[in-house]
Amino acid sequence: MSSVRRAAAVLVAVSALALTACGPSEDGAAGGSGAPSVTPPVSTAPSTPVKPTPTKPTKPAESAEPSGPATPSKPVKPSTPAKPGSPSTDPDYDVFPCSTYDVTFTASLAESTTSSYLLKVTNKSGKPCRVLDHPIVTFGDLDGRANERGAAPGIEDAIRLAPGESAYAGLMGGLKGATSKTVSSIAMTMNTESDLKQVPLKASTPGFNVSPDNSVTAWMDNAEDALSL
Repeated sequence: MSSVRRAAAVLVAVSALALTACGPSEDGAAGGSGAPSVTPPVSTAPSTPVKPTPTKPTKPAESAEPSGPATPSKPVKPSTPAKPGSPSTDPDYDVFPCSTYDVTFTASLAESTTSSYLLKVTNKSGKPCRVLDHPIVTFGDLDGRANERGAAPGIEDAIRLAPGESAYAGLMGGLKGATSKTVSSIAMTMNTESDLKQVPLKASTPGFNVSPDNSVTAWMDNAEDALSL
């Protein structure tokens, strides 16, 4: 071999070694840290649209089953009225005054010289009653009434008349004079200490002398006391 060819061969060998020495390392060849990072190309393909999930229609709320007819409420019973308290132990607590509707009435001549009459009332009702104060005596068609003679007991002490019992009062005639008059009858109503309307009871009193001096006693439980005042 000529020297020229030999020199060329050596140069080729040296070049090969140089290339080998300057070639990429295993790390670079295998994508090591020395290898340049490659950014993957961004895909421009349109994304697949997400299909909407169909929602089931909401069922309407089931109405409650119609209930049967409402049971009518029981009527409220009225409250029981309170029982009245025990009655009074006083047997006369509910005894009312006597009126002319409760009694019969008579007048009888007691003293002719003074023209005095005994008045008598008798309980004809079926219940007790009380005779209060003085009888109210008027004289026929004449105005005025007999004056009250003596005091009368209070309502608590007034005479209690059981059915059939009687009370008495004395009617005193006046002295005859130029202005006095006589009547053949009188009328009597009971004092009830109220505005109760009564029907006057009449009695015959022939020749009874009416004057400013006429007077009548309170009711008594006996005739003697009635005429002694």
